[in-house]
Amino acid sequence: MTHSMSAQAPKTKNRMDQQANPPHYLALSGGVGGAKLALGLSHVLPAEQLTIVANTGDDFEHLGLTICPDIDTLLYTLADLNNKALGWGRQDESWHFMETLKALGAETWFQLGDRDLALHTIRTQKLAHGETLSQVTHFLCQQLGISPNVTPMTDDPLKTIVKTTQGPLAFQHYFVREQCRPAITGIEFEGRHSAQPSAAFLHALHHPHLKAVIICPSNPFVSIAPIRSLPGIEERLNARPVIAVSPIIAGKALKGPAAKMMQELKLPCTALGVCEYYGSLLDGFVLDEADAHYSQEMEAHGVRTLTTQTVMRTLNDRIQLAEEVITWINTIWP
Repeated sequence: MTHSMSAQAPKTKNRMDQQANPPHYLALSGGVGGAKLALGLSHVLPAEQLTIVANTGDDFEHLGLTICPDIDTLLYTLADLNNKALGWGRQDESWHFMETLKALGAETWFQLGDRDLALHTIRTQKLAHGETLSQVTHFLCQQLGISPNVTPMTDDPLKTIVKTTQGPLAFQHYFVREQCRPAITGIEFEGRHSAQPSAAFLHALHHPHLKAVIICPSNPFVSIAPIRSLPGIEERLNARPVIAVSPIIAGKALKGPAAKMMQELKLPCTALGVCEYYGSLLDGFVLDEADAHYSQEMEAHGVRTLTTQTVMRTLNDRIQLAEEVITWINTIWP
C-alpha cells in the first residue's frame, strides 16, 4: 500500500514541543541535494531534536587548505549564504584569488571564491593547532548562527577513491577536474577500517529517543556509502528505523553523477534501483510522484513507501517535504 500525506498536515514542530520526551532525528547528508532536505528539516524540527551528519569522503587538501565540500555546502545552506544558482559555494562571491592564481600559472581546476577562502583558512589553522574536525565544524556553526547539530561523519582521514577505466581517481579529481567523464568500475573508501565515527554521530545513533535515521536525497555511492563504511555503523543503522529519500526521479538525478554511476555500475537507474541498493538497511522509502508505480513492489518487499512531490526548487518545497517526511515517520512509528 502506498502512503500519501496531505500538505495540510499539522505543523510537526508544534506537536514535538509538547512532548515530554521529544524524539530525535538523525539525517545523513552529502552536498547539494542532501543540504536542501536538511534545510527543510531545520525549519520543521527544534534544533535540539536534529543531528545532521555530513559525508567527509570528499574532503581533500588543496593549495595548502583543508577543503570539506559537503560540510561547507551544508553550512552555507543552513546559514542562507549559499549560491542559489550554482548550488555550491557562497552567494555574492568574487573570484580575484582564482584570477590571480591563473595569471601566475597555478592550478585553477577547483574553484575557491574569495569569501569562501576565509572558512577554509580558519578550518586549516584550527586543525593545525590540534582541534578536531568536529570541534571546528561546531565552531563554524556557532559563528554562522546555525542551530542544529552539524557534525562530520568522522574526525579521521577517509578518502573516496573512484575506480575508473583510466585508473583510480580521488573523488574531487574525478568529480571536478575530470567532470565525471571517465567511466567508473567501482568505488573504495581509503582508510575506512581505521577511521572512527565522530562522537556526535555515535551519540545521535545511541540517543534514547531516536525516532528514525533519514537518508537525505544524496548520492548513495559517494555521499552515503562512505558514512555506512565506517566501522560499526552499518550494524548500528540496522538496529534503528531508517528511511531514505530517493535522489533519482524518473530515471534521472537532479544534481550530480548518481544516474551516470548507476548505469556504469550496471544498476537500474531508477528509484527502485536505489531502494534495492540500500537493501535490508531500509524500513521506508520516499519516492517522487513520477515514480509512484514502484511503490507496490517496494511494499511487497517490506519497505514502506511515501509517494509525494520530492523536487525541492524553493524553500517552501524543502519545508513541505521535510514536514511530510516527519509526519510520515511519526505515523509509522508513533
